[in-house]
Amino acid sequence: MNDPLRTALDELLDGLPPTEVAAAVDRLIANYRGATPTHAPILRDRADVAAYAAYRMPATFEAVRSALEAFAETVPGWTPGSHVDVGGGTGAATWAVTTTWPGERSVTVLDWAEPALALGREIAAANPSLGKARWQRARIGADLTLDATDLVTVSYVLNELSAADRTALVDAAAGAARTVVIVEAGTPAGYDRVIEARDRLVRAGFRIAAPCPHSAACPIVPGTDWCHFSARVGRSSLHRQVKGGSLAYEDEKFSYVAATLLPAEPAPARVVRRPQIRKGQVLLDLCEAEEQLRRTTVTKRHGDLYKAARDADWGDTWPPYGSVS
Repeated sequence: MNDPLRTALDELLDGLPPTEVAAAVDRLIANYRGATPTHAPILRDRADVAAYAAYRMPATFEAVRSALEAFAETVPGWTPGSHVDVGGGTGAATWAVTTTWPGERSVTVLDWAEPALALGREIAAANPSLGKARWQRARIGADLTLDATDLVTVSYVLNELSAADRTALVDAAAGAARTVVIVEAGTPAGYDRVIEARDRLVRAGFRIAAPCPHSAACPIVPGTDWCHFSARVGRSSLHRQVKGGSLAYEDEKFSYVAATLLPAEPAPARVVRRPQIRKGQVLLDLCEAEEQLRRTTVTKRHGDLYKAARDADWGDTWPPYGSVS
């Protein structure tokens, strides 16, 4: 994870009783898993925000960064000149954008929870690329209007919205941005929300750049499986206290879509499950440009491609950019 972000989050917890922080995180997680009306922000005050930011920002950052890096591979040489983070809270996605494309740009973070925006502004002081970011209170829903921008990110927000507000948000993003990146939890429900948004973006004239190698319908039969990926997150002492266990990391499962009006070059195929390494062979489950799911076996006789397969990870392009199939 970005070291300045980790340091800033650690400093948030200085002086706060660990048991109280852990209890706040437990309560907030329970709220996030329930039904949340759009008029009732979950993060009510600084204590809530500090606890949840320290707990969730690292995972959100890693998931969004993974999605952005997959998209960046499809548009080499492009850098967004402006970014709007919708429902961005404390701004994890803005940190992911500046990690993927270093440098200053016009940045606006929209959220309905003023305490989250205030803390996000405070944390952003540790990131020179966010020095001029605007942190603006806005209701995320049917009344949302967005100014024209290169990039809109929407991370872990759709789950909090009604169906009508989800539709309004996706339409607003499609009307304002050249590229829209949406990230949700890597659950069947999260995948369903991503597919709903993906279909709407395609109908609005966008091309899917990642993770899909095509803009046609998802080949997964509804109800049989779901498309999701994994990002490794270093666990803080707060994570270990809340979740138990002693591992130094956890894996954040997420679903995402990156849709664009740019001349992107999607992957020929993408690895959609953890590769299975066997003696002398690697089994890869792929989503392919031919709008199908297929398992392929790469063996030693494939030479350099076999070496690439042994290094391949869940979510990677296949074959890797620049290689010969």
